[in-house]
Amino acid sequence: MSDASAAPQPAPDPGWEEAPVKLETRGAVAIAWLDRPPANSLAPETLAALRRAWEQVEGGEGVRALAIASANPRLFCAGADIKAFAAMDAGGARALVEDAHDLFRAFERSSIATVAAVNGLALGGGCELAMACDVRIAAASASFGQPEIKLGIVPGFGGTQRLARLVGSGRALELNLAGEPISAEQALAWGLATRVVPAEELLGEALAWAERLASRAPLAVQEIKRLGAEQDFDAGLAAEREGFVSVFGSGDAREGIAAFLEKREPRFEGR
Repeated sequence: MSDASAAPQPAPDPGWEEAPVKLETRGAVAIAWLDRPPANSLAPETLAALRRAWEQVEGGEGVRALAIASANPRLFCAGADIKAFAAMDAGGARALVEDAHDLFRAFERSSIATVAAVNGLALGGGCELAMACDVRIAAASASFGQPEIKLGIVPGFGGTQRLARLVGSGRALELNLAGEPISAEQALAWGLATRVVPAEELLGEALAWAERLASRAPLAVQEIKRLGAEQDFDAGLAAEREGFVSVFGSGDAREGIAAFLEKREPRFEGR
């Protein structure tokens, strides 16, 4: 195993030093570093910081590709903030899902290419964030999964839609129903990961991809991405949003979230 202390660290642009997502610009390529200890969970403030980074990149003229990486050498993103879920009502859940859907769709509709550098756990919202990127480069130590079923809820950041488009409906159903993670090599074999590289080569490979895509014609990039996301994708996301809010308000969801926080097995009752 590589030395975690030797992993690349952010060199954020001025004004981004304390943000839970740190923006670092390197010419035509920028890096959005997830940096919200301990697990880079996608709490509302993390999504808000990611949106600010995205809007700065998209609103400028120099950056043509964005890599999303982790400042934590041991994981990419362990998912949504379950503690925040515990205090959230159905209205808050809807707002969170709508925000994530809107941001991730903005990735897919833009002329700016996106590359996920997945160095460890990419679970739940972390897997969904990676799937919203155009390219997913994984370290050999990475793993991907949608464990929401174990909380008594459903994937809500696009996991019921993007996963099936990447790995096929049967494998997506297996991953979403079982809630168990798969290795980087399995993700590569199934089409969830684009490349798998040694951990020490991850950022370099991700940036090489970003630089390659940054050199492509922006209008063509945007149109290729738009056409690839057709087939009633937005209708599917709308159905996912309603399904997430419906299940989030159930007794089983409250039990699953409480059991996770209390570190015990949940007792689901189907209501």
